[in-house]
Amino acid sequence: MSIHRYIKKGSRQTWGTKIGIILAVAGSAIGLGNFLRFPVQAVLNGGGAFLIPYFVALFLVGIPLMWIEWTVGRYGGGFGHGTAPGIFHSMVKKSRFIKYFGVIGIFGPIIIFIYYTYIESWLLGYTFFSLSEKYVSAVKAGEVKDFFFGYVNIENNKYFNGIGIAYFFFLITFALNFIIIYFGIRTGIEKVSKIAVPMLLILGIILMLRVITLGTPDPSKTAWNINNGFGFLWNPDFSKLGDPKVWLSAVGQILFTLSVGIGVILTYASYLKKEDDVVLSGLTSASTNEFVEIILGGSIVIPVAFAFFGPEQIVKITQEGTFGLGLMTMPLIFGKIPLGEIFAFFWFLLLFLAGITSSISLLQPAIAFFEDEFNLSRKKTVLIVGVITFILCQPAIFFMKQGAIDELDFWAANFCLVFFALIETILFAWIFGIDKAWEEIHHGAQMKVPGFYKFIMKYITPLFLFAILAFWFIKEWWGIIIMKNVPTENQGVIIGIRIMLILFFIILAILVKIAWNKKGLIKENVKRMNNR
Repeated sequence: MSIHRYIKKGSRQTWGTKIGIILAVAGSAIGLGNFLRFPVQAVLNGGGAFLIPYFVALFLVGIPLMWIEWTVGRYGGGFGHGTAPGIFHSMVKKSRFIKYFGVIGIFGPIIIFIYYTYIESWLLGYTFFSLSEKYVSAVKAGEVKDFFFGYVNIENNKYFNGIGIAYFFFLITFALNFIIIYFGIRTGIEKVSKIAVPMLLILGIILMLRVITLGTPDPSKTAWNINNGFGFLWNPDFSKLGDPKVWLSAVGQILFTLSVGIGVILTYASYLKKEDDVVLSGLTSASTNEFVEIILGGSIVIPVAFAFFGPEQIVKITQEGTFGLGLMTMPLIFGKIPLGEIFAFFWFLLLFLAGITSSISLLQPAIAFFEDEFNLSRKKTVLIVGVITFILCQPAIFFMKQGAIDELDFWAANFCLVFFALIETILFAWIFGIDKAWEEIHHGAQMKVPGFYKFIMKYITPLFLFAILAFWFIKEWWGIIIMKNVPTENQGVIIGIRIMLILFFIILAILVKIAWNKKGLIKENVKRMNNR
């Protein structure tokens, strides 16, 4: 029996129900990207033509990675490991260094969490504001941009003076995340996911139906209607398919939306039992996410914005990015329809629920690391991770105007995501071995993965991921390193952020080394006891 299995036997948590793990993983994947990032990416990358590289990436990269992470996570969980360092080590025990590549699977989620939680807190704030007199007056005056800029402390104005209110909602959001995490897998993450995911689905369907029934808001502009709004989003510009950036955007969107390449699914799957089905469960959670993204995410923001602002203005709106669309454009629209305050409340609550089901999943890898590798109690682990992440959150909050969030997002949600996905794909298909991996995937499975996916996982998926990294190195890496597009006055902050990231990664690597040295001593003591 493995020393890890010997030490952790019977002590790890498990999911309570199959639907619980499916909704938890779906909740991790369903986030702001489904409702805001996806429609913007589609519009900017060829409309309906974007779906061609999108679905190619889904079937050749997203689904294979989803099955890989579910399988690898369940396998590593059998050895008492819930995070990438231990899981990778359990797959390649002879390697002394493979576990250090797994550090990215803890590093990435935490870095995303430290800025994602602040953004998530905006949505909690707006959920309350949507029913407040101050917010309603800002909408009626057409000053939603001023309202937003004042709230996030970009400028002081008549609506807000300083960061106090935004920080208050950040504290509430931060505390909510850790309260949920404190209650563990079954009574924390699973219970919340069973409530939040169905609720956000219901809210999304209500909003979609309201959008579809809007028709033509302005009778004097008959071309500005919901049908043409759908056409604007989905009519294909096939000339875009020759642009490599469109394909790269599609692959990036798939990785981002399915929450693969981060390390979260590895951790969630580590709490499965050996006989649990990863093939059907993984496919179900991915399908749920795709329904939300394509059907709901593609049916709310862009069509309604087109109907109210027309084709020329909608292009400018999408170029402003996701926050401008969700927090500045949508409020103006809700202000022009009957019961707009109620629909605004539904919209911001929907986004907040999507945000919190994602953010709690980002915390779990770090929690699992301290619990599994250092045998710490849940209470101590939550306290340690809470203190660390609270400190790390501060630069994202107080240096947002200087580009802190964008810098954190690039390294964690772009570079680390693709690099980590490439590592785990090579590890799974080439080092662990595709034949052994194929057998592991189907253990307890109620359906068989199509045989051609064996070839895709071994060759096509890693080739796609390698191409993305190669393109980045060829086209962009030097400009990013030298901060080519960063204003001179912000470069000091960006350098500070990069130093913080490097130090944090080194600290995590040292903790991994300490954990394995400790396990080595325990293993040696067990051998001595057995030899007596």
